[in-house]
Amino acid sequence: MRSNRLQVNPSKKEVLWCSSSRRQHKIPTSPVRIGSTYVLPVTAVRDLGLYIDCDVSLQTHVTATVRSCFAALRQIRSVRRCLPRHALLSLIRALVVSKVDCCCSVLAGVSRQLLYRLQSILNAAARLVFSVRR
Repeated sequence: MRSNRLQVNPSKKEVLWCSSSRRQHKIPTSPVRIGSTYVLPVTAVRDLGLYIDCDVSLQTHVTATVRSCFAALRQIRSVRRCLPRHALLSLIRALVVSKVDCCCSVLAGVSRQLLYRLQSILNAAARLVFSVRR
């Protein structure tokens, strides 16, 4: 960095130690020196909209996606009766389906439990569109 005349923004830097879940207890928790500042390690970082956690299970990403999608569905549900069907579908595509689709190629190989949580978002969106109970 010094040879390329780059500076690190101390408010934006994070350190993530990645390891398997069995070796999480061996990860150092002491601050890491980067340049002239020290940074505490974190358990998850966000890069380009994707949350990566220290065991690379993507559980943090799925949790954040589920939380934001269900919040959007609750807001859409409150105005559903005032909207024509095509507007309702456009809102669901823009606010819910786009978040589920974002970084979906990274989700290859995740656990069934995490995939089920993502599927529950799409099921809730379908129930909202067709006004069907669970």
